Amino acid sequence: MALAAEVELRVRRLALQNALEHEGTPRAGPILARLLSTDASLRSSSHELEALVRAVAGSVAGLSKEEKSTALAALGGPEQAAARAPARVGGELPPLPGAVDGQVVLRMAPFPSGGLHIGSARMIFVNDYYRTRYRGKLLLVFDDTIGSEEKRIDLALFDVILRDLEIAGATPDAVYYKSDRIPLFYPWARRVIDRGGAYVCRCPAELLRENRAKGQACGERAQTPGQTVDEWEKMLAGGYAQGEAVLRLRTDLHDPDPAFRDRVLFRISDLDHPRVGHRYRVWPLLEFSWAVDDIELGITHVIRGKDLVMEDRMQEHLWGLLGLHGPPFLHWGLLRLREAKISKSKSYLEVKSGQYDGWADPRTWSIASLDRRGISPEAMRKFTLSFGLSLADIEVPAETLYAENRAIIDATTPRRAFVEDPVRVDVDEYPPGLEHVPLANHPEQEHLGRREVAAGPGFWLPRADLARSAGAEVRLKDLMNIRLPPDIPAGAAGVRATFTTRENRKLPRLQWVGVEGAVPVDLLGLEGEHRSGIGEGALAQAGPRDIYQFERVGFVRVEADWRPGTGPVRVVFGHP
Repeated sequence: MALAAEVELRVRRLALQNALEHEGTPRAGPILARLLSTDASLRSSSHELEALVRAVAGSVAGLSKEEKSTALAALGGPEQAAARAPARVGGELPPLPGAVDGQVVLRMAPFPSGGLHIGSARMIFVNDYYRTRYRGKLLLVFDDTIGSEEKRIDLALFDVILRDLEIAGATPDAVYYKSDRIPLFYPWARRVIDRGGAYVCRCPAELLRENRAKGQACGERAQTPGQTVDEWEKMLAGGYAQGEAVLRLRTDLHDPDPAFRDRVLFRISDLDHPRVGHRYRVWPLLEFSWAVDDIELGITHVIRGKDLVMEDRMQEHLWGLLGLHGPPFLHWGLLRLREAKISKSKSYLEVKSGQYDGWADPRTWSIASLDRRGISPEAMRKFTLSFGLSLADIEVPAETLYAENRAIIDATTPRRAFVEDPVRVDVDEYPPGLEHVPLANHPEQEHLGRREVAAGPGFWLPRADLARSAGAEVRLKDLMNIRLPPDIPAGAAGVRATFTTRENRKLPRLQWVGVEGAVPVDLLGLEGEHRSGIGEGALAQAGPRDIYQFERVGFVRVEADWRPGTGPVRVVFGHP
């Protein structure tokens, strides 16, 4: 869709402002973040908006400083801070059909093959929203019916999922395990058989696929209920090996959707279950277990992804066969973060092999990993609910989530200096009285106070900045100006520079850390990489899980298991 002309004007205004603030090329990320956080209506056009921001940023980069200033003035000058206040999630999600206050019962049903991740956010936050809205109950029903050789259940993941829900602020009112409920499903299967709704099928898989495609019945489909009962009891008694027989639902063999024709209700498995071992060999398929549990657990509404519409049909068919009325279904479309390449099976292998640092590794994009990075549950919740219950599949940049988090934590997050790949620079003719300077903990929040920071004459400066500015006069941010030597060897451990003036002139600004009291820092990135650097002395007093903004880097969170005096300050990158 085409973006409105006023949006294009605002993009240009913000790009010019950003370029002047940073004395160079405008940064597309912060511009996009400001737009998405102050105007939620733009989120549905995030692809087009991002392309526009990058195009305008590119055109602005080529302007001189004077041209940028003139152009910004013509557009009304800089956008003020008040206009950057985050937009609240507007309105409410639609009401649940027939919902009665205090009587709503909802359920989440994750399969324990991995931690909950940002792709699970709608399951978590939409259900929890309605639980709160109607003062109802939210049940966690682990879908731990037996998996497959490729998709195994891991005992440790039950606790991982419970912890993820705790982090998200969506602790369930009760917890159930399908593996504890297997005997309850057998009488329901008998009721379906007695109604003539199922038969035991021993067709080879290939023959079955051919018959379903052609709408043809297999020989066993002609079984009477009595014959099926005998075959069913034989299944339960161990008379068939794994893969030899299944209990199959009778549906219309000419149904327009071949996948709905005579689907499996129960199968035989000899796999070892991590909770119940080999206690059961005949296991229900998830659709059957949901049809039973949604009745027995008193579920009033089922809210889940639109990819489960087939399962809806199965449940409704079974309820109709048994003369029951089950809860209504509501659905949402897929919600993706563009940068989040999520695969539970891949993450499981990487975690088990030790390549990933557990389920909280940033590469999993799990709820635990987002928490580890300093992304608040409130931001996850607002981000998720802002898209409502749209059936459309939505893909947005991660910056959309980051904008929500930035709006929540920015005003209370102190700034700290960090220099990656540092080179020592000693400044000649250093002015007396500048060995320590007071710096604000936040440029716009005076109530956060100030801190005393060690300055020169010795500084740590980023090697990349030195290489770009060799021989030039530069400004050490918020401090003074120096002239760098014209020749800075690539592998230099240290160089000397010369003080020029304290005047705040328009010069390239370099981040710095005073040598005195500086502390080593290990920064874990989003791809699992570790970046080494030097942080200002105040970081020595950091505490576990503290959040800071590393100037010109982004928001970081101190690792939960780090303690002062135990080596480099270990932090995890959150977002720009």
